[in-house]
Amino acid sequence: MLRRFCLLALLLAPAARAADPFVDVTEKTNQKVLKVFGAGGFRGATNYSTGTLISADGHFLTVASQTLDTSELIVHLADGRRMKAVVLVTEPELDAALCQIKVDGKKPGEPTGLNLKDYFDIEAEAKRPHAEPGDWVLAFSNLFEIAMRNEPVSVMQGTVMSYSKLHGRRGIFDFPYTGDVYVVDAITNGPGAGGGPLTNRKGELLGFIGREIKNSLSETWINYAIPTDATVTLRDGDKTETVSLPEFVRLGMQGKYKPRIRPVAASGPGGYTGIKFVPNVLDRTPPYIDEIMPGSPAEKGGLLVNDLVSFIDGEPIYSIKSYHEYMKRTRADMTVRLEVRRGDNLQSVELKLGEWPKGMLKPTVTLPPEKK
Repeated sequence: MLRRFCLLALLLAPAARAADPFVDVTEKTNQKVLKVFGAGGFRGATNYSTGTLISADGHFLTVASQTLDTSELIVHLADGRRMKAVVLVTEPELDAALCQIKVDGKKPGEPTGLNLKDYFDIEAEAKRPHAEPGDWVLAFSNLFEIAMRNEPVSVMQGTVMSYSKLHGRRGIFDFPYTGDVYVVDAITNGPGAGGGPLTNRKGELLGFIGREIKNSLSETWINYAIPTDATVTLRDGDKTETVSLPEFVRLGMQGKYKPRIRPVAASGPGGYTGIKFVPNVLDRTPPYIDEIMPGSPAEKGGLLVNDLVSFIDGEPIYSIKSYHEYMKRTRADMTVRLEVRRGDNLQSVELKLGEWPKGMLKPTVTLPPEKK
């Protein structure tokens, strides 16, 4: 009797699988998801994330993170191909990076001739009505780097808990993106998940999975996705400009998007923080703090040795070099917000910059000698 039951179960399994509407949606959506590999892989900084294809020419969206700071950005397509990619433009206020698969002989932004059949048309998807609380959703991502080459990425089923303003933070300060988000009841926003698509049960794109942040209202980690029609207001002095995610994509594909312009001070070392980094032995040495000077703004702000500086005022900081390049724009008495990775957590620290102590050697950006 037991043997007959097992045989019947095996015979019925393919039919039951075919009847499940999520099977087809999952397989089709997987064709539009990339596994992204780049910088990282040290002290808890992941070197992988997720990308969502948005054009036949291989354009894809992902989150702006340290993973992208490499000349060897690699993506794995659903069919198993391993290809190089390049970052075209980022917008920290949207927490978005527009990238493109590279093809030999083609410059970034040029038609690649890939003619990919499976991708999301973000302009069309952004016009769909928003999902409502209680609606079922599916989250696709390379969470925890479970997939390589043609292996399918992970998929989580959940429901929309709310559609509201993001009140998130890393530590005690607001996250750069503060627009509307889908808050979901599945653990979607883990390592490597950022940039993956959130869809409804028909496979229609609702938004993109964000990074790991903490909800400042409830002191809990929040699982959320930035909607396809996300809009932010960018400020440049007294001027303001509103930009949407589809507009960012459209202008970025045309090479016409201009990232937010931040204040630039007179050239020089900038304001004093009291941070000393690990030896700068690589072209892109990660900005890990090696020493905190006593009584410095860094000590007063609560920074710790081994903290990894990831953002300054919402702008990604990929290396010690990019940190010093940004700090050249600052001056004493300015206040800056640093986002740092501390162990497995993300913290936000506000520093009021000081004057450089007399006699202290100001930083210079040096790189290792080129290999012959």
